[in-house]
Amino acid sequence: MKFLQTQVRSKLDKSLHEKLITIEASLPEIEKQLSEIDISRDQKAYAEMAKKHSEVSTIVELFVEWKDINLEITDAEELLQTESDEEMKKEFEGIISENKLKLDPLIQKIKISLLPKDPSDDKDVLVEIRPGAGGEEAAIWVGDLYKMYTRFAERNGWIVEPIELTPSDQGGYSKIIFAIKSKGVFSRLKFEAGAHRVQRIPKTESQGRVHTSIATVAVLPEAEEVDLNIVDTDLKIDVYRSSGPGGQSVNTTDSAVRITHIPTGLVVTSQDEKSQLKNKNQAMRILRARLLKAEQDKAAAERAKDRKEQVGSGERSDKIRTYNYKDNRVSDHRINLTLKKLDQVLDGDLEEFVVGLIADNEAARLANLEE
Repeated sequence: MKFLQTQVRSKLDKSLHEKLITIEASLPEIEKQLSEIDISRDQKAYAEMAKKHSEVSTIVELFVEWKDINLEITDAEELLQTESDEEMKKEFEGIISENKLKLDPLIQKIKISLLPKDPSDDKDVLVEIRPGAGGEEAAIWVGDLYKMYTRFAERNGWIVEPIELTPSDQGGYSKIIFAIKSKGVFSRLKFEAGAHRVQRIPKTESQGRVHTSIATVAVLPEAEEVDLNIVDTDLKIDVYRSSGPGGQSVNTTDSAVRITHIPTGLVVTSQDEKSQLKNKNQAMRILRARLLKAEQDKAAAERAKDRKEQVGSGERSDKIRTYNYKDNRVSDHRINLTLKKLDQVLDGDLEEFVVGLIADNEAARLANLEE
């Protein structure tokens, strides 16, 4: 009888409650299986089971919290019915009101925890920024975006590792690739992927005209060796002398590396390190990340075809965000959020956009789940 009362009060329907009971009952078996895996023999199986254990434990913790709150409400209601002292009645009423306010946000957390997880959410990321339309001004914009993301990473205590910074002829960059390392960083940054548009007067503009330029940002989950099986015979590795802006040689040895993945035709290069081995390792990191992203995009496209909607792919053919210098304005066109603080955003204050995009994605997925 108590469950029926709390069920109505908390808006937790019977089917969801039964699902949570089943998940809670599965936790001991998952813990047993995790303890039985020999990590030295099967790292991939251990990593998969550890991730499953973490996800299930989170759901169970939220469910236990829900049950505890409902029990407190039920106990307080029963005591209230038999209590004659007015002061004690007020205390019980306060307990009931306070706990009822906790229920709706908690149920929302429970529903979000039950959504299918992006397998890459806990991974580190590789970020690639390249100039689009706008010539040298777009190349300069690449460097500005790099500073913005590195400062955002610093605000969050994440580790930034530059991998490749290829300068252009006039102070910009034709390509920047860098890694950001922290647990869950991909889940926070994946919606930054797309075309970032800047509207401003370039330093080289003599007549004060506003130019529009674009840089594209790719956010790739960094793949580990256990994520992919790359066969050596599928790789074509070339070495050559690295070059700087204008094509001039910056090294007298063949230290630059180009790796071609023959089955897919993907080509990656690395030339920033003086050591050929280091360049090869960096190129392999980029290749693994791109191959993993390609696999995930293919799977996502197949799922999208089935349900006629692609969720959270980060792929956008048009601009996702505009940075307008004249109006001190940054607008994210996906969630219709505009902030009048361009300077702060470029200094790494991206939190409102990141949180807003995650919330929008979760709301869309919840709505899709409940249809």
